[in-house]
Parts: sequence; structure tokens; C-alpha cells
Amino acid sequence: MVEVFKTNVQHHYDAIKLKELLLKEFPGASINFDLEDCDKILRTEGKSVPASQVIKIIKMEGYYCEILEE
Repeated sequence: MVEVFKTNVQHHYDAIKLKELLLKEFPGASINFDLEDCDKILRTEGKSVPASQVIKIIKMEGYYCEILEE
């Protein structure tokens, strides 16, 4: 399942740190950021990557994160 989130992550090094945290929680998932997009997109793909848990992890690190409504 693919989920797309809107974030406020601004810097590449922050995205790398967050990706590492998410991969520890969800090994085998595909996770990437698109910081060039105006919504600073975070995409996750995997069988068991609950959106609520992704949001919780990102927010615990001090960033904004919500599911991007299309």
C-alpha cells in the first residue's frame, strides 16, 4: 500500500534522519521524500506501514505530517 504525506521537512539531512527512523520501524518498506515539491512529500510503500504510526514518528521528531488529500 502506498501512502503520501504532506510534511514541513526542509533539509535533505533531516529527511535522511527521518527515513532511517522510519526504516527501523518498518524494515523492508520503501520510503522517500520529495523536498522539491511544495508539500515536502513523504511517500511510504509497504504491506504494514500504518499512516497513523508514520505520522506519530514524524511528529515525535518535531515535524508536521499529515496524509495528503488528493
